[in-house]
Amino acid sequence: METTLYLTRHGETKWNVEKRMQGWQDSPLTEKGRQDAKRLGKRLEAVELTAIYASTSGRALETAELVRGGRLIPIYQDEQLREMHLGDWEGKTHDEIRQMDPVLFDHFWNAPHLYAPRCGERFFDVQQRALAAVRRIIARHEEETVLVVTHGVVLKTLIAAFKGVPLNELWAPPYMHGTSVTVVEASGDVFHVIVEGDVSHIEEAREV
Repeated sequence: METTLYLTRHGETKWNVEKRMQGWQDSPLTEKGRQDAKRLGKRLEAVELTAIYASTSGRALETAELVRGGRLIPIYQDEQLREMHLGDWEGKTHDEIRQMDPVLFDHFWNAPHLYAPRCGERFFDVQQRALAAVRRIIARHEEETVLVVTHGVVLKTLIAAFKGVPLNELWAPPYMHGTSVTVVEASGDVFHVIVEGDVSHIEEAREV
């Protein structure tokens, strides 16, 4: 009774380009972000998707709609697929945050298991809520194939859980690029990561 999950990150946004932390705030997809989402849709044309689940953030919803294209696949919104809540870091650039909170910023990137913000979520918090969302999806879609459109931190914490990797190794490669593809086969609480962070559909576009 396996469920196949295709997991992706939203397409590139304006704040991604500006190296601003987004979290629960939002910024629009860039033209590259929109085109990459359409390329992902083309890549998944032959995949029989039963449903698409998306974070409630605008950037994830727009990505989901662009990937779906003209196909008649329902899109369900799930708040538990939202990005990590980053408190007063949201909307600020990496350089601004590094000056404002040097120790926390270092923990975020170099010791994620120690990251404990004054306001916002820890990586463990994100992992638990995202796993709850995934378990609900699996229970609803036994023997079906589902696309999940979410965010970078959510994806990294989920993959760590699927592979049994501790949070201090969270940022190990591969990097989760916008519209990258991760494929997971799930049966109950057993997960097999088949593809991780694949961006061949974007790389092919660069070569044209």
